Amino acid sequence: MTPRSLQDDLKQNKPWCCLEEEATLNIARTAAVLEHALVQALKPFDITPTQYNVLRILRGAGADGLCRNEVGERLVRRVPDVTRLLDRMEETGLLARVRDGDDRRYVTARISPQGLALLERLDQEILRIHRRQLGHVDGKHLKQLIDLLTSVRSGVEG
Repeated sequence: MTPRSLQDDLKQNKPWCCLEEEATLNIARTAAVLEHALVQALKPFDITPTQYNVLRILRGAGADGLCRNEVGERLVRRVPDVTRLLDRMEETGLLARVRDGDDRRYVTARISPQGLALLERLDQEILRIHRRQLGHVDGKHLKQLIDLLTSVRSGVEG
């Protein structure tokens, strides 16, 4: 199957104004296509991709957990109100928060057993999605793509 260009995909008749515009729109369109599959996989579990991301972050943090700011800094997609996000997740039992004994303002979030169990149920399905989406691209090209995207981000964030 021959890949369709972004212009064909979006039924765009006019040429892009520049390569940077075409590249930016390609990144955005590809991200939207990839994320749609994740959204669909998470829907039966009543969580969003951002909540899934928080669970993965907290699982990686282990028993020490993380404070709200640390969670926010590690999110793939930044959100304006991490506190409210964590509130909702705590209400559903996916995480627990505890105040530090010395500084009562410092609150640590930890993944709950329920959150861990949910991730364990999702791990293989999410891996299948990633492989279905990118398995046709060989390792050399995937590494090249990773390096290119890293270069783009460093030029924007730096």
